[in-house]
Amino acid sequence: MNWYAIHAIYRFEMARMGRTLMQSIASPVISTSLYFVVFGTAIGSRVGDIDGVSYGAFIIPGLLMLSLMTESISNASFGIFMPKYSGTIYEVLSAPISFMEIVLGYVGAAATKSLILAVIILLTARAFIPYHIEHPFWMLLFLLLTVVTFSLFGFVLGVWAQGFEKLQVVPMMIITPLTFLGGSFYSISMLPPFWQTVTLFNPVVYLVSGFRWSFYGVADVGVGVSVAMTAAFLLLCLAAVAWIFRTGYHLKN
Repeated sequence: MNWYAIHAIYRFEMARMGRTLMQSIASPVISTSLYFVVFGTAIGSRVGDIDGVSYGAFIIPGLLMLSLMTESISNASFGIFMPKYSGTIYEVLSAPISFMEIVLGYVGAAATKSLILAVIILLTARAFIPYHIEHPFWMLLFLLLTVVTFSLFGFVLGVWAQGFEKLQVVPMMIITPLTFLGGSFYSISMLPPFWQTVTLFNPVVYLVSGFRWSFYGVADVGVGVSVAMTAAFLLLCLAAVAWIFRTGYHLKN
């Protein structure tokens, strides 16, 4: 394993975060804080408890998951897209470094940025809404699975995209709607039976449900199912990355 090459890519990507703090950290923290103020404090004070949890605290895992997924995708996709766009990706591909080491550098940096963002958002949420974490180990596990999985997905998206506009299509048109419809602001048990069944086809439901369980011990679906679905998506993303480097899709041509 060429740890020097991995560290070089990782350090370069982390340095980019330092140059774009407003976009990478400040913007998502401010946006999420507005959700806490509007939904958690203003509206939450007029909404009853859900499964024994105050509404303001209930939405924290879903809002955090929304920020993590979108930022993980954005960080990883932009990180690999820019070298491809500028042509410097050929220098990486010609270096004595395997595709696994390239992925570790880019995805590791994107996942680290998202974890830093998660800590800041959790600390910020404490200023607005009291909450507790019943299962810290499982919370960390879901955090790691989510940021790594969606950083891999973002890496695939960055390779697939042939223009800056395509980088925004999937996060804005697919991920964000799925998150809002995945139980971030409500429990799917509040829906009519037919729509409960339809909602279970939304993969984000399992992420939000498992993450919320790690906070309050309540979930819409079984925790084991949530972990299994997340792991399945992680393996799918790994398979897609392996295929990209094996075929050179949008990298060598």
